[in-house]
Amino acid sequence: MRQAEVSGKRVLVRADLNVPLEDGRIADDTRIRASLATLRHLLEQEAGSVSVCSHLGRPKGPDPAYSMEPVAARLRELVPDERLEVLENTRFDLGETKNDPETARRLAEGKDLFVQDAFGSCHRAHASTVGVAELLPAYAGLLLEQELEMLGRLLGDVERPFVLVAGGAKVEDKLGVLVNLGRQADAVLVGGKMAEELRDENALPYEAVLPTDVVAASSFSENADTRVVPYDDLLEGWLGLDIGPETRERFAREISLAQTVFWNGPMGVFEWPRFAEGTKAVAQAVASVDGFTVVGGGDSVRALQELELAERITWVSTGGGAALEFLEGKGLPGVAAIPEQ
Repeated sequence: MRQAEVSGKRVLVRADLNVPLEDGRIADDTRIRASLATLRHLLEQEAGSVSVCSHLGRPKGPDPAYSMEPVAARLRELVPDERLEVLENTRFDLGETKNDPETARRLAEGKDLFVQDAFGSCHRAHASTVGVAELLPAYAGLLLEQELEMLGRLLGDVERPFVLVAGGAKVEDKLGVLVNLGRQADAVLVGGKMAEELRDENALPYEAVLPTDVVAASSFSENADTRVVPYDDLLEGWLGLDIGPETRERFAREISLAQTVFWNGPMGVFEWPRFAEGTKAVAQAVASVDGFTVVGGGDSVRALQELELAERITWVSTGGGAALEFLEGKGLPGVAAIPEQ
């Protein structure tokens, strides 16, 4: 993007402004703030206008609940420039997810160039990520460049020990990364529901470090009865909703020895305070590492923000699925659509 001549030009920017909403209000504006460097650069370079497009949620057509207005209002607070506008939710147009040429043409109409800065959406071949890049001169935004650089470092010759920490609900969502990146790691720590799946059937070409104890709950409820038990001593009908204190201590110790860490996914149902201690312990341990640390995934990033630890992480990725696919070794259509400059 730095090579683009933008003075007086009408620029279309694909940003990732897919932020979590609660009761119509923005719960976490991390992705909005991550887009600012590119937008401010274009305005400082005297762009005639900057039109920002993004999806928000997964509407199946126009839906007021997913209007971009709260996002636009927040962006106007952060960048009070009349040349900047936020377009309506790209997924209000049913042609968006089909990479429909007519949808892409409407987005590109009246624009002089396109800047792709939505790393978190680059794994999707949509009209706003791929289609418009085929109609306008296309450039990578500053955030996209940084994401590729920082995540790319994990695929290179990293400083060791290298520890990979994974959590969340399903192994299949992260299997590619656990295989591709995990083989390079010195230790792979797995918590959350994923750990139970791996214990039942290990789909990995190595042995991961799994919890030895869990915080058990009598039901899937914030106010359920709880007790700490060995992982293999759950009472029938009870659920493991967080890693236990023994596991927290072991995971923190492994992480403390690392020079490189990648963390994606919570250790339990961290949205409920009684089951958040495992995720907190991992977040605090990663933030204390004096080395190269990368955290990705909406839940992990949200935990960092709530604990005010994000500034102590080398790179907090805005990409969930895109980061996983990149680290798995897959190509990203939204990146491939940008010509080599």
